[in-house]
Amino acid sequence: MKMRHTFAVSLFCLFSALVAAPACALPITAEVESFIAEMQAQDFAPESVRRSLEITEMDETVLRLIGARPKPGAKATKPVRSWRAYRKRFLGAGHIDNGVEFYQENRQTLERAAKQYGVPPEIIVGIIGVETYYGRNTGNFETLSALATLAFYHPRRGELFREQLADLFLLARAEGRSVESYTGSFAGAIGYPQFLPGSIRKYGVDFDGNGHIDLEESVEDAIGSVANYLASYGWQRGAPVAEKLQGDISAAKAQALVQRGIEPVIEPKEITRAGLRTRHGDPAQTATLVDLPTPGERTEYWAGYHNFYVITRYNRSSFYAMAVFQLAEAVKNGL
Repeated sequence: MKMRHTFAVSLFCLFSALVAAPACALPITAEVESFIAEMQAQDFAPESVRRSLEITEMDETVLRLIGARPKPGAKATKPVRSWRAYRKRFLGAGHIDNGVEFYQENRQTLERAAKQYGVPPEIIVGIIGVETYYGRNTGNFETLSALATLAFYHPRRGELFREQLADLFLLARAEGRSVESYTGSFAGAIGYPQFLPGSIRKYGVDFDGNGHIDLEESVEDAIGSVANYLASYGWQRGAPVAEKLQGDISAAKAQALVQRGIEPVIEPKEITRAGLRTRHGDPAQTATLVDLPTPGERTEYWAGYHNFYVITRYNRSSFYAMAVFQLAEAVKNGL
């Protein structure tokens, strides 16, 4: 870590970050001082917060990875949605086989979480598998530096990340840990389930009963916390998640239904009248129409029910929710 000394040093660090170096000492600007004052209102000693931020790094790599800074020389391109390419990242033999192993190793904890929160064990496994490959890829960015960088240098979402930075200080205090001790993703997500600090404070569960919530080292806490998160968003015990649809639908009709949004508000008869159906006829209940396009291939359509919508509260992407669901089903079938 580098200590901040003078304004000239800050200018040098900024120039270095733009030219070569990915990180430099975080300048203590007026905005940072305002944050320190906000934390003082939460009973933090301002000298302590300032000292932590003074040894924090402003990391250009974080800004590039989150899309707030373009890679030098890169041209802006519109991403192409490809379900086949996305699915391949999470539904290969490695994810399935390791998911089965993770399930078997943690069966008792998974079943306890399922009983308490109503979320099927395989869905919990699917979330952790997609998020971090069962804890293998949790990230090695210092959480304090990542969140401070985003809090004070993200051009659009700084306010959100300032809230998460404050939550990190509050979380560390509650857990009796140093605020500098957390590591995770470039976006500030932590542990097996990649919870942001605010989510840990709100949904984290001490599921191993040791008096602490530790999503980095305790797989039991991670399992209980994922189940609690989904239950808090209204997971319906025993209800379906999604069903694949058959039939033909025009592009215009499909687009009109997809644009109704991710919430499951489309009546079953509407989907059937548009030309799509499940193996049994009408969808089981009100749904969202999930489109899974792959360039050069026929688009897959699914009926996504309430529990599918709940998974999208974890990550607001239909691709993500479908990958979790299909990985969960593959793991269950592999037991």
